[in-house]
Amino acid sequence: MSVNTEATTTSNNVIIFDTTLRDGEQSPGASMNLDEKLRIAETLEEMGVDVIEAGFPIASNGDFEAVNEIAKLVKNSTVCGLARSGRGDIERAAEALKPAARSRIHTFIATSPLHMKYKLQMEPDEVYQHVIDSVSHARNFTDDVDWSPEDGTRSDHDFLCRCVEAAINAGASCINLPDTVGYSVPTEFGGLIKMLIERVPNSDKAIFSTHCHNDLGLAVANSLAGVEAGARQVECTINGLGERAGNAALEEVVMALRTRPDAMPYSTNIKTEMITKASRLVSAITGFTVQPNKAIVGANAFAHESGIHQDGMLKNASTYEIMTPDSVGLTESKLVLGKLSGRAAFREKLSELGYNLGDNAFQDAFRRFKSLADKKREIFDEDILTLVDDEIVRGNDRMQFVSLQVVCGSEGPQTAELTLEVDGDARKTKATGDGPVDATFNAIKELTGYNARLQLYQVHAVTEGTDAQAEVTVRLQEDGKTVNGQGADTDTLVASARAYINALNKLLVKREKTAPSALSA
Repeated sequence: MSVNTEATTTSNNVIIFDTTLRDGEQSPGASMNLDEKLRIAETLEEMGVDVIEAGFPIASNGDFEAVNEIAKLVKNSTVCGLARSGRGDIERAAEALKPAARSRIHTFIATSPLHMKYKLQMEPDEVYQHVIDSVSHARNFTDDVDWSPEDGTRSDHDFLCRCVEAAINAGASCINLPDTVGYSVPTEFGGLIKMLIERVPNSDKAIFSTHCHNDLGLAVANSLAGVEAGARQVECTINGLGERAGNAALEEVVMALRTRPDAMPYSTNIKTEMITKASRLVSAITGFTVQPNKAIVGANAFAHESGIHQDGMLKNASTYEIMTPDSVGLTESKLVLGKLSGRAAFREKLSELGYNLGDNAFQDAFRRFKSLADKKREIFDEDILTLVDDEIVRGNDRMQFVSLQVVCGSEGPQTAELTLEVDGDARKTKATGDGPVDATFNAIKELTGYNARLQLYQVHAVTEGTDAQAEVTVRLQEDGKTVNGQGADTDTLVASARAYINALNKLLVKREKTAPSALSA
């Protein structure tokens, strides 16, 4: 049985419910293997996240395994599994959550006229009964049940109140209001939370929660409006990851509350100094690069180019900074590394940047650092971060890059000689193409037998200078499944090969995921 996180509508504590591993993974292109999910879950717990939604256990064997392993790993945070209202969904979630010190089942059913008529093909009374049956059944396995009316912001208010009251009577300890399609605006969303708390007779027996999508760019604003109206849980993701335009960004919600206690006197349990680390980890694993002007964690979030701004900053940082870089874990380097730096200095640098690697991962990262130091005169923090993140990304990939030799220039043909390790076996081939990148990718296709469609090929320099590392992002599509891959190296073609291979490995993971069958009673 779980221990419920304490919060009430009159409390100033806001529960942070992170769904990066579930809703975040629904982003087109985002796919995580088990080791990657465990690494993120570990970071979320260390960060102080109250509830970790680990996955949708009935969706695939991979999702079930991920929830089950996270349930074994996590000790302090509550581990949550998603389930529709069918008994099979709920029982599968309960089975996956068995090892958890604190477990929660999050069950949902659509309540808007549009969804009930066309998606569920159910009458309102039938949906109402599903609410009661699903929450009651979930309570057989845990005392912490979260119920959501999907598309709640477009639901009839009377029917919504009726369903919420029934869910609480059946044993739901949390009522989550999803703005499933990002349709709501702050005054409307806050008003809806307030209406439910005031109109539902037993509303004092449950915590109210927000789950806002960003289709109109209002997910964070709506979430904060919900908190002001009485919600004491926010469902969110690292970097705002999620399907379509994404979810409410955890870092923005948390830092808004931390920075403006005068306007919003609410607190969270988040260790904000870990925000940058979590952001970089999720970006590296998913292949979703954070936009430079992204609030809190973007590369430009604390950059000041205007002369007036720079002058003000030199006189007093608070003139143009409403929060300090170190408050989100972005610290200035105190240790400069070079080709003569040893293991102790490298480990200290990693610790300074927020990484604590195991022995094997450390040795792999150190070898790549020494190789990089032989090629570059100056090693910047960004180089170290990119290098380590690239190691994290490659983790337990079935296909591993070994070596690449390319012949290119104006006189063609351009050729690529590539060696890969596939499931432990070395494979080598030579291929031609229309340019060196095309030749490299053709060589990969020959060795792996995969011919997914290339949707995106993107290169950017990690730091300044002609010897900068290139970071390459590749997006592949196969049978409606989309994945992002990343790779980094001072050689752009090697980085390209690493990125393409990483994407193929993610595609193998994605193949194992299947959409659950249509809901049945």
